[in-house]
Amino acid sequence: MPVATLDQIRAQVGQEIGVSPWIAIDQAAIDQFAEVTGDRQFIHVDPVAAAQTPFGGTVAHGFLTLSLLSQMASHVMLVPETTRMAANYGLDSVRFLAPVRAGKRIRGRFVLKAAEEKRPGEWRFVHAVTVEIEGESKPALLADWVGLIFT
Repeated sequence: MPVATLDQIRAQVGQEIGVSPWIAIDQAAIDQFAEVTGDRQFIHVDPVAAAQTPFGGTVAHGFLTLSLLSQMASHVMLVPETTRMAANYGLDSVRFLAPVRAGKRIRGRFVLKAAEEKRPGEWRFVHAVTVEIEGESKPALLADWVGLIFT
């Protein structure tokens, strides 16, 4: 993750801090996620049956897309140079807006919404994340992601 001072990070509140590289979502990744989670709904793992749906083929699980936020964030989220530990604190909201079809690429666009010191050395960062689908106008998901940083 990119490193910055707390002052530099706080100056970015309200600004886009970065866009991650593209991540390919292939059928193998979808199948692996289905196996790990036990969610083997046909729209994810059966290309023949899924082709008969409005999606026209298999689609990634929404939670697979969501789980990739960590990978996306590793390229763009600013962390204080004095970080001792970081923790995922959760999501204030998540909306799945468009399916990610097998074979598509996605990326995350991150806006820093808040950077607040809750207690001495404990910072709460909130990022608005938009996961874009290459070649499509509608995003896969929107989320407000909350993290804690201990300095």
